[in-house]
Amino acid sequence: MSPADLLHRRRRKEARPQELLDAALELFVEKGFAATRAEQVAARAGVSKGTLYLYYPSKEELLKAVIGHYLSDRIAEGAARAAQFPGSAGELLRGMLIDWWTQLYDSPASGVFKLVITEVRNFPEIADFYAAQVIEPAHRLVSGVVRQGIARGEFRAVDVDSAVHSLVLPLVMICLHRHSLGACRGDWHLDGSAFIARHVNLVLDGLTAQVAAPNPLPCP
Repeated sequence: MSPADLLHRRRRKEARPQELLDAALELFVEKGFAATRAEQVAARAGVSKGTLYLYYPSKEELLKAVIGHYLSDRIAEGAARAAQFPGSAGELLRGMLIDWWTQLYDSPASGVFKLVITEVRNFPEIADFYAAQVIEPAHRLVSGVVRQGIARGEFRAVDVDSAVHSLVLPLVMICLHRHSLGACRGDWHLDGSAFIARHVNLVLDGLTAQVAAPNPLPCP
Protein backbone atom coordinates (compact mmCIF):
# COMPACT_ATOMS: atom_id res chain seq x y z
CA MET A 1 0.00 0.00 0.00
CA SER A 2 1.37 3.39 -0.97
CA PRO A 3 1.99 6.20 1.56
CA ALA A 4 -0.89 8.14 -0.03
CA ASP A 5 -3.23 5.20 0.51
CA LEU A 6 -2.12 4.86 4.13
CA LEU A 7 -2.69 8.58 4.70
CA HIS A 8 -6.15 8.34 3.15
CA ARG A 9 -7.08 5.39 5.36
CA ARG A 10 -5.82 7.16 8.48
CA ARG A 11 -7.80 10.29 7.67
CA ARG A 12 -10.86 8.19 6.88
CA LYS A 13 -10.57 6.43 10.24
CA GLU A 14 -10.21 9.73 12.10
CA ALA A 15 -13.36 11.06 10.41
CA ARG A 16 -15.41 7.93 11.08
CA PRO A 17 -16.78 8.84 14.54
CA GLN A 18 -18.14 12.13 13.17
CA GLU A 19 -19.64 10.33 10.17
CA LEU A 20 -21.37 7.86 12.48
CA LEU A 21 -22.74 10.66 14.67
CA ASP A 22 -24.02 12.57 11.63
CA ALA A 23 -25.72 9.45 10.27
CA ALA A 24 -27.21 8.61 13.67
CA LEU A 25 -28.60 12.11 14.15
CA GLU A 26 -30.21 12.13 10.72
CA LEU A 27 -31.88 8.74 11.22
CA PHE A 28 -32.89 9.30 14.86
CA VAL A 29 -34.64 12.56 13.95
CA GLU A 30 -36.14 11.12 10.77
CA LYS A 31 -37.35 7.75 12.11
CA GLY A 32 -37.18 8.08 15.91
CA PHE A 33 -34.66 6.46 18.20
CA ALA A 34 -36.63 3.29 18.90
CA ALA A 35 -37.44 2.68 15.23
CA THR A 36 -33.87 3.15 13.99
CA ARG A 37 -31.75 0.00 13.73
CA ALA A 38 -28.00 0.01 14.24
CA GLU A 39 -27.41 -1.49 10.80
CA GLN A 40 -29.27 1.45 9.24
CA VAL A 41 -26.92 3.90 10.92
CA ALA A 42 -23.92 1.88 9.80
CA ALA A 43 -25.20 1.69 6.22
CA ARG A 44 -25.81 5.43 6.02
CA ALA A 45 -22.30 6.07 7.33
CA GLY A 46 -20.89 3.57 4.82
CA VAL A 47 -19.48 1.11 7.36
CA SER A 48 -20.38 -2.31 8.71
CA LYS A 49 -22.49 -2.85 11.82
CA GLY A 50 -19.40 -4.32 13.48
CA THR A 51 -17.45 -1.15 12.81
CA LEU A 52 -20.23 0.92 14.38
CA TYR A 53 -20.06 -1.18 17.54
CA LEU A 54 -16.29 -0.69 17.73
CA TYR A 55 -16.95 2.99 18.35
CA TYR A 56 -20.32 2.85 20.11
CA PRO A 57 -21.13 -0.48 21.83
CA SER A 58 -24.90 0.08 21.94
CA LYS A 59 -27.55 2.26 20.37
CA GLU A 60 -28.05 4.00 23.73
CA GLU A 61 -24.35 4.89 23.87
CA LEU A 62 -24.61 6.20 20.33
CA LEU A 63 -27.50 8.47 21.31
CA LYS A 64 -25.55 9.72 24.33
CA ALA A 65 -22.64 10.50 22.02
CA VAL A 66 -24.98 12.42 19.69
CA ILE A 67 -26.31 14.49 22.62
CA GLY A 68 -22.81 15.06 23.98
CA HIS A 69 -21.29 16.10 20.67
CA TYR A 70 -24.06 18.35 19.38
CA LEU A 71 -25.18 19.96 22.66
CA SER A 72 -23.02 19.23 25.73
CA ASP A 73 -19.73 20.12 24.07
CA ARG A 74 -21.18 23.40 22.76
CA ILE A 75 -22.45 24.35 26.20
CA ALA A 76 -18.99 23.69 27.67
CA GLU A 77 -17.42 25.90 25.00
CA GLY A 78 -19.93 28.64 25.79
CA ALA A 79 -19.11 28.44 29.49
CA ALA A 80 -15.40 28.77 28.75
CA ARG A 81 -16.00 31.85 26.60
CA ALA A 82 -18.34 33.37 29.19
CA ALA A 83 -15.65 33.09 31.88
CA GLN A 84 -13.36 35.32 29.80
CA PHE A 85 -15.97 37.77 28.50
CA PRO A 86 -15.08 41.41 29.35
CA GLY A 87 -18.40 43.09 28.56
CA SER A 88 -21.78 43.45 30.23
CA ALA A 89 -24.11 40.62 31.20
CA GLY A 90 -26.59 41.76 28.56
CA GLU A 91 -23.95 41.70 25.82
CA LEU A 92 -22.84 38.25 26.94
CA LEU A 93 -26.36 36.83 26.91
CA ARG A 94 -27.11 38.33 23.51
CA GLY A 95 -23.93 36.84 22.11
CA MET A 96 -24.45 33.45 23.70
CA LEU A 97 -28.13 33.07 22.96
CA ILE A 98 -28.53 34.82 19.60
CA ASP A 99 -25.28 33.75 17.94
CA TRP A 100 -25.08 30.28 19.50
CA TRP A 101 -28.73 29.43 19.02
CA THR A 102 -28.87 30.73 15.45
CA GLN A 103 -25.92 28.51 14.54
CA LEU A 104 -27.65 25.59 16.26
CA TYR A 105 -30.97 26.28 14.54
CA ASP A 106 -29.34 26.41 11.11
CA SER A 107 -27.57 23.06 11.63
CA PRO A 108 -28.83 19.45 11.87
CA ALA A 109 -28.11 19.65 15.60
CA SER A 110 -31.41 21.49 16.11
CA GLY A 111 -33.09 18.11 15.62
CA VAL A 112 -31.65 16.81 18.90
CA PHE A 113 -34.40 18.56 20.87
CA LYS A 114 -37.17 16.82 18.96
CA LEU A 115 -35.35 13.53 19.29
CA VAL A 116 -34.89 13.82 23.04
CA ILE A 117 -38.33 15.17 23.88
CA THR A 118 -40.15 12.49 21.88
CA GLU A 119 -38.05 9.58 23.16
CA VAL A 120 -36.89 10.17 26.74
CA ARG A 121 -40.08 9.00 28.42
CA ASN A 122 -39.42 5.49 27.14
CA PHE A 123 -35.69 5.62 27.93
CA PRO A 124 -35.15 6.90 31.51
CA GLU A 125 -31.38 6.43 31.27
CA ILE A 126 -31.27 8.83 28.33
CA ALA A 127 -33.48 11.30 30.22
CA ASP A 128 -31.07 11.28 33.17
CA PHE A 129 -28.10 11.71 30.84
CA TYR A 130 -29.74 14.63 29.02
CA ALA A 131 -30.63 16.33 32.30
CA ALA A 132 -27.10 15.98 33.65
CA GLN A 133 -25.24 16.84 30.45
CA VAL A 134 -27.49 19.49 28.86
CA ILE A 135 -30.24 20.93 31.06
CA GLU A 136 -28.24 21.40 34.27
CA PRO A 137 -25.04 22.91 32.79
CA ALA A 138 -27.03 25.15 30.44
CA HIS A 139 -29.18 26.38 33.32
CA ARG A 140 -26.07 27.02 35.46
CA LEU A 141 -24.47 28.98 32.65
CA VAL A 142 -27.41 31.25 31.82
CA SER A 143 -28.54 31.71 35.44
CA GLY A 144 -24.99 32.65 36.41
CA VAL A 145 -24.95 35.44 33.85
CA VAL A 146 -28.41 36.66 34.92
CA ARG A 147 -27.28 36.75 38.57
CA GLN A 148 -24.15 38.63 37.53
CA GLY A 149 -26.30 41.21 35.74
CA ILE A 150 -28.54 41.64 38.78
CA ALA A 151 -25.54 42.04 41.09
CA ARG A 152 -24.08 44.73 38.82
CA GLY A 153 -27.36 46.61 38.63
CA GLU A 154 -27.74 45.90 34.90
CA PHE A 155 -30.85 43.75 35.38
CA ARG A 156 -33.87 44.13 37.59
CA ALA A 157 -34.08 41.91 40.67
CA VAL A 158 -36.21 39.08 39.25
CA ASP A 159 -36.69 35.39 39.91
CA VAL A 160 -33.62 33.98 38.17
CA ASP A 161 -35.04 30.56 37.32
CA SER A 162 -38.09 32.13 35.71
CA ALA A 163 -35.89 34.48 33.70
CA VAL A 164 -33.79 31.57 32.43
CA HIS A 165 -36.89 29.59 31.44
CA SER A 166 -38.35 32.64 29.71
CA LEU A 167 -35.17 33.04 27.68
CA VAL A 168 -34.46 29.42 26.79
CA LEU A 169 -37.72 27.48 26.44
CA PRO A 170 -39.04 29.43 23.41
CA LEU A 171 -35.66 28.80 21.73
CA VAL A 172 -36.10 25.07 22.25
CA MET A 173 -39.64 25.41 20.87
CA ILE A 174 -38.51 27.06 17.63
CA CYS A 175 -36.16 24.13 17.03
CA LEU A 176 -38.99 21.68 17.72
CA HIS A 177 -41.20 23.58 15.28
CA ARG A 178 -38.57 23.35 12.55
CA HIS A 179 -38.49 19.57 12.79
CA SER A 180 -42.23 19.00 13.27
CA LEU A 181 -44.88 21.38 11.92
CA GLY A 182 -42.34 23.44 10.03
CA ALA A 183 -41.19 20.35 8.13
CA CYS A 184 -44.73 19.45 7.04
CA ARG A 185 -46.01 22.47 5.13
CA GLY A 186 -44.38 25.52 3.65
CA ASP A 187 -46.98 27.89 5.07
CA TRP A 188 -46.10 26.72 8.60
CA HIS A 189 -42.48 27.75 8.16
CA LEU A 190 -41.14 30.41 10.54
CA ASP A 191 -38.03 32.53 10.12
CA GLY A 192 -36.19 30.94 13.00
CA SER A 193 -33.15 33.20 12.91
CA ALA A 194 -35.30 36.35 13.07
CA PHE A 195 -37.42 34.87 15.85
CA ILE A 196 -34.36 34.02 17.95
CA ALA A 197 -32.93 37.54 17.78
CA ARG A 198 -36.27 39.25 18.43
CA HIS A 199 -37.17 36.94 21.29
CA VAL A 200 -33.84 37.31 23.11
CA ASN A 201 -33.86 41.08 22.71
CA LEU A 202 -37.46 41.28 23.94
CA VAL A 203 -36.74 39.33 27.13
CA LEU A 204 -33.46 41.13 27.81
CA ASP A 205 -35.14 44.51 27.30
CA GLY A 206 -37.63 43.46 29.96
CA LEU A 207 -34.82 42.41 32.30
CA THR A 208 -32.80 45.59 31.90
CA ALA A 209 -32.94 47.92 34.89
CA GLN A 210 -34.56 51.22 34.01
CA VAL A 211 -32.47 54.30 34.68
CA ALA A 212 -34.52 57.07 36.26
CA ALA A 213 -34.75 60.18 34.13
CA PRO A 214 -33.04 63.20 35.66
CA ASN A 215 -35.26 65.81 37.27
CA PRO A 216 -35.79 68.75 34.91
CA LEU A 217 -34.12 71.99 35.85
CA PRO A 218 -36.49 74.54 37.34
CA CYS A 219 -37.53 77.32 35.05
CA PRO A 220 -35.74 80.61 35.76
